[in-house]
Amino acid sequence: MSASKQYYATSSLVVGYALCSSLLAVINKFAITNFNYPGLLTALQYLTSTLGVWLLGKFGLLHYDPFTLENAKKFLPAALVFYLAIFTNTNLLRHANVDTFIVFRSCTPLLVAVADTSFRKQPCPSKLTFLSLVIILGGAVGYVATDSGFTLTAYSWALAYLIIITTEMVYIKHMVTNLGLNTWGFVLYNNLLSLMMAPLFWIITGEYVDVFIAMRSGSNTLFNPVAFMAVSLSCVFGLLISFFGFAARKAISATAFTVTGVVNKLLTVAINVLIWDKHASPFGLMCLLFTTAGGVLYQQSVTGVTAAPPQRDSALSEQDNHNYGDSDEDKGISAKISGV
Repeated sequence: MSASKQYYATSSLVVGYALCSSLLAVINKFAITNFNYPGLLTALQYLTSTLGVWLLGKFGLLHYDPFTLENAKKFLPAALVFYLAIFTNTNLLRHANVDTFIVFRSCTPLLVAVADTSFRKQPCPSKLTFLSLVIILGGAVGYVATDSGFTLTAYSWALAYLIIITTEMVYIKHMVTNLGLNTWGFVLYNNLLSLMMAPLFWIITGEYVDVFIAMRSGSNTLFNPVAFMAVSLSCVFGLLISFFGFAARKAISATAFTVTGVVNKLLTVAINVLIWDKHASPFGLMCLLFTTAGGVLYQQSVTGVTAAPPQRDSALSEQDNHNYGDSDEDKGISAKISGV
């Protein structure tokens, strides 16, 4: 694949991920507000994604690697980390507003950069790159100071989410690099294994009792049209972000992928300000702009890196059945659109 085609293919993947990521936080907040069962909500998302991949594969609209026990065993730890990330994310949105979620999501690039260097033996970030990540963190700290909805429960979930999402970003990047499945194969394995874990978490949290009580009583929280629409949107976007998330992970580095997820939250904030009563103060919004400036500085700090030739071809043409070569030197391409 030529450099220009690879650039546009990578751009499309990251833009797709950015749009899905920007909208999904608000959609999930809308869903959990009207359907207060986080475990069941995430299970429905996993079920939709698994069935979606299987049905589209049956109709020949996509190709995925078949499910094997050997690959499932290898991928199980990554699926567990992914499940915990979604579980803590959903419970964070249940107890806090979208602003709090964005703050803690914004803290991840610096931690991922450190973890990437420590555990995946990637080169240390340059001084300018490290400075940009510290600026992102500083903006997030200023932003959290404006949070009027602080509660111990919300911030406990937020801290758990921060730890898990940092682990997830680095570890799943490692799995994408080394397991050798195509993008839809990763989507299938990730969602199917997560779906298998859901009953265990229903029992641990005791949520299954609330669900059974609501079903017996015919509660409107399970069956009203608004909840159905919210859950349906959440499931559809869950499938979309599964594909774009894994595809983007193949195309760019873990840190660049994380920064993309932070900077695109500007759109999330804009939507949040329009539809919710509680949102950040003007000072808080300025801190978020400060965070975005850090993202732009990060983009500039890695733009000059020359992209290495891919070791494998792109997976965007399913009929060609190719994969991206996964080099962190792809920052030279990805950084141009990491500020979306």
